[in-house]
Amino acid sequence: MKFVCSKSNLVSGLQIVSKAVPNKTTMSILECILIDATEGVIKFIANDMELGIQTEVEGNILERGFIAIDAKIFFDIIRKLPDNDVTVEADASRKVTISCEKAKFSIIGRNADDFTYLPSIEKIDGISVSQYTLKNVIQQTIFSIAENDTNKMMSGELFEINQDTLKLVSLDGHRISIRKVKLQNSYSPKKVVVPGKTLSDISKIITDSTENNVDIYFTDKHILFEFDKTIVVSRLLEGEYFNIDQMLSSDYETKMTISRREMIDCIDRATLLVKEGDKKPVIISISDEKMELKINSTIGSMDEEIDIEKQGKDIIIGFNPKFLLDALRAIEDESIDIYMVNPKAPCFIRDKDSTYIYLVLPINFTTVS
Repeated sequence: MKFVCSKSNLVSGLQIVSKAVPNKTTMSILECILIDATEGVIKFIANDMELGIQTEVEGNILERGFIAIDAKIFFDIIRKLPDNDVTVEADASRKVTISCEKAKFSIIGRNADDFTYLPSIEKIDGISVSQYTLKNVIQQTIFSIAENDTNKMMSGELFEINQDTLKLVSLDGHRISIRKVKLQNSYSPKKVVVPGKTLSDISKIITDSTENNVDIYFTDKHILFEFDKTIVVSRLLEGEYFNIDQMLSSDYETKMTISRREMIDCIDRATLLVKEGDKKPVIISISDEKMELKINSTIGSMDEEIDIEKQGKDIIIGFNPKFLLDALRAIEDESIDIYMVNPKAPCFIRDKDSTYIYLVLPINFTTVS
């Protein structure tokens, strides 16, 4: 195998596929990427058996072939090379030579036959969505998946398709994030749970383009994303997702309409007095046409008022400031509505059409004097 390719194209391709190379594994072949130049196209493939990525890299194939090569070593070498064309050559003994200008490296590759290709997915049951929309909706929900694996379903997101609507749901036991987006076409109903790592990687690979789409296909066990000469295949999480509808309510005793930016800035200022790892709540008092926000920590205290529109009862309620900030920063509306029932019930931030719903559980607190 021998091909010539620009350094920038190599780096771009390696950045994409390296997301499917595991940091730790007992199977050394999984630490490799497969370079496949057997069909007139240069393909880079990585597969950790849960997530697989294949992307095409533009270059000039001088001799067809394929080789498996240690992903980290290869990527580190390519990144350090001059910004010029790179020649990659593998001989029959699997010695790989990488040369660029006056620099030349030789490393030993692995038998490509030991490498596992991506699973074959029939592209018959799919949807299409713009890269911009998918990137946004992932970033607006991904923060509320669980960081540990105490409940595997909490480590993924629900993808629910109903006619021309795609809904993403994530939760971690303290909050729920829901986003709905309109699709250009109508599709048959579908519910799958996608690992959070897969979605996080997808959001980093795809662009902000509104013109270029991502095609998404489903099987009973896998989901496939196809875009820009790149294919990402991931295992789905198996099991029933939580009954979210049971957790949502339209009842409220207090409704507050507030400037989103003012509330973000206010909470941001309050968290200056909280050390990392502290679980100090911000305490929100709503009465008349104002919201008073207080925080009291070992560093000091803060008290600030914001003008609001209020319907219903007065209330004093405490929240983890990070959870509120995550939700507020995921919303684009200038003015937001927050619904509360009592100091022990979750609050809801949602718009009139419920295109977004963010549920945040309150936390107990001692009254700040």
